[in-house]
Amino acid sequence: MSVETMPRTVIIRVAATLAVALPAIVLRLPGIHVAPVAGMIVFGAGVLAAAVVLMWAAETARADMSGALALALLALIAVLPEYAVDLYYAFRAGSKPEYTAYAAANMTGANRLLVGVGWALVVLSFALGARRLARRGEPVPERRDVHLAGHHRIELGFLAIAAVIAFIPALVREIGWYVSVLLIALYIAYIVRIARSGAEDVEQLVGVPAVLVKLPTKERRAVTGGGFLLGALIIFASAEPFAESLVEAGGSLGIDEFLLVQWLAPLASEAPELIVAVVFAWRLRDNDAIGTLLSSKVNQWTLLVGSLPLAYKAGGGDWSLPLDSRQTEEVLLTAAQTVLGLAMLIDLYFRRAEAALLFVLFAIQFVLPGETARLWLSMVYLAIGFSILIIRHRELEKSMAMVVAPRRVRRSRRSHRR
Repeated sequence: MSVETMPRTVIIRVAATLAVALPAIVLRLPGIHVAPVAGMIVFGAGVLAAAVVLMWAAETARADMSGALALALLALIAVLPEYAVDLYYAFRAGSKPEYTAYAAANMTGANRLLVGVGWALVVLSFALGARRLARRGEPVPERRDVHLAGHHRIELGFLAIAAVIAFIPALVREIGWYVSVLLIALYIAYIVRIARSGAEDVEQLVGVPAVLVKLPTKERRAVTGGGFLLGALIIFASAEPFAESLVEAGGSLGIDEFLLVQWLAPLASEAPELIVAVVFAWRLRDNDAIGTLLSSKVNQWTLLVGSLPLAYKAGGGDWSLPLDSRQTEEVLLTAAQTVLGLAMLIDLYFRRAEAALLFVLFAIQFVLPGETARLWLSMVYLAIGFSILIIRHRELEKSMAMVVAPRRVRRSRRSHRR
């Protein structure tokens, strides 16, 4: 197969995605200013299109890369639009202090949306996919719960460390340079550990990437490289005006700008990844589904949070990004949710009741949006999360051993096989 003979459905999907991105590029290059609400829609569509293009390119690149390291790096590439928007807010906060709130809002919203909605959707889609096969009389898995492969204990171990570090900003009311150093170092250690793990996920691609990987090597690599460049161009055209339009649209619509930045921006940038995870789960590929979202959670809770003070400094601020009382509570709530999500995955199974609980607790924050309610909700997350971790402490030990003593784990496995 060549580019000229690609299926019509693929060509239509690519053309539709480019059509969605085109208005953002056309308006951005000559610097045309549009009304806030229109800008929010046009440039938000551009961010969404950039996420789709980067996701396609990253998935197609799997044909020329292998191993868990490739998965971790490609998971990072897939969420670059989210990084672009959040780092822009942090950069602007260096000269306009009011933007500090937006940087914290976007970061906390992205993390909580990923766990509270994304993880729960995987379980729901897996259940519906199994029911669909059962109705057709086809064989279905005996287990009812979403399952992770054993090598994902590496991500769980690093997420446990990141969750502990994440409470520091909530205690000191700033994302300090020292937190930045710790989290970035942790992400680097995660990448190194993944590279040495030798773990391999055999992932069957879906949609456009499943067709692109069948191209001849030279054409596939050219298409992949073009996809990365095009995604970067769309991000460059869309991220800044989208971020500004969200703030301005909040004022014109009478909506809290903080809430728009917290929920609408992450929804646009992470929607493609969530859709792919849902499709994987629908096809009963639960390890691919939850594994992808878990990897994204690790890089967002380490590299993204750790990069915010650097962007703030580059924009003219200090080395530490300050947090007011509301932002502090948002960070606390997000860290607390991380503890509960970690506790639910630590035994490598994600049950329906656990997914339902995560989603209900996520939804409660919109019913009880006050600061006191967020503090109480944080306590509920922590109480349930620590209770589960105490019960599953041996599973937590296994995940931490994969991080701090991987050689001992490998020797133990070899001796057990003998």
